[in-house]
Amino acid sequence: MKELVELRLDDNRLVLKDHRVRTPILPKVHAEMERDVVVMGETVVEGAVYARSLQVQAGPLDVHGPVFTQNELHVVPDFKGSVFFRKTVGSAGGIVSRGAGARAYFGADLNAKQVNLRNAFVAANIFAQEITLDNCVVLGGTFATRELAINNGVVGTFNSPSVRLSHNLYTLLPSVFSVEPMSCLPGTMVRNLTLTDLGAMMRGTAQADRSGYIALDPSTEQQRIVLTDDAGNVQVVRSLTVAGKVLAADLLDLEEFQSHFILSAGSLGAQLLKTYELSGDAGPRVELTPQRIAEFFFDVLNGKIQPQPMQGSVSLRELMNA
Repeated sequence: MKELVELRLDDNRLVLKDHRVRTPILPKVHAEMERDVVVMGETVVEGAVYARSLQVQAGPLDVHGPVFTQNELHVVPDFKGSVFFRKTVGSAGGIVSRGAGARAYFGADLNAKQVNLRNAFVAANIFAQEITLDNCVVLGGTFATRELAINNGVVGTFNSPSVRLSHNLYTLLPSVFSVEPMSCLPGTMVRNLTLTDLGAMMRGTAQADRSGYIALDPSTEQQRIVLTDDAGNVQVVRSLTVAGKVLAADLLDLEEFQSHFILSAGSLGAQLLKTYELSGDAGPRVELTPQRIAEFFFDVLNGKIQPQPMQGSVSLRELMNA
């Protein structure tokens, strides 16, 4: 891999192929504001990237610094391999990665006008006007100001005026929100993983009793909530939540599940100064790298690892003692 210590351009197009870029790709004069960056082979960029557009045609690509584009960040549809953005990615236009053979890893927040992802892992949040996710994992929130569409995904939570769901959806936080009623294709399954023993699932050991996913039916369980601020402004939202279903949540030792530890290690993976391990009395130790956590949630999403459903009974005396 060739090292680039100084960038020299004859035109407004920078092509990277088998390069390690030691310096940030930032404009120094006004003319370089219109520069396009094209990745055509294995590339590592150790600094930040600012470009009119960033196109990834071949990889792998690893960008250590933040990325911003004026028009678009685009991973071409026939791309096969992985791209890794360790810091925040923003675009005044769109962020697009739709390749069936691509796996995009985003280690921090995404912010753009439009976000359209397939087979992507986002360790933090997504902010956009329109968001389309297909077979994606988002550990944080997915916040769209216009429309959100999720087909087969794992998300922490979401909030959008218009929401369309299809296939399978796993949520990591107790509630999700929309303004209009959520639209779901027939057969759509929503499962909440708040009380699931993610630690045992990742280690491959038996899941704890009374742990498991909670099934939600968007067609019948959406709750209408009226919010009012001090100024008297009123907003009506709809929520799909497990808050009213978990009577005995206080009887569970959620720290034993290590779910919060896994989510924290995943969302802060690019910022942590060391790599942590998931340990337990039974089962192997598991290194909590962003890639390992991403593959775990993709295995859950694709059915290779299956959480058990929440089940069991609690006596009235046990509730009173708790």
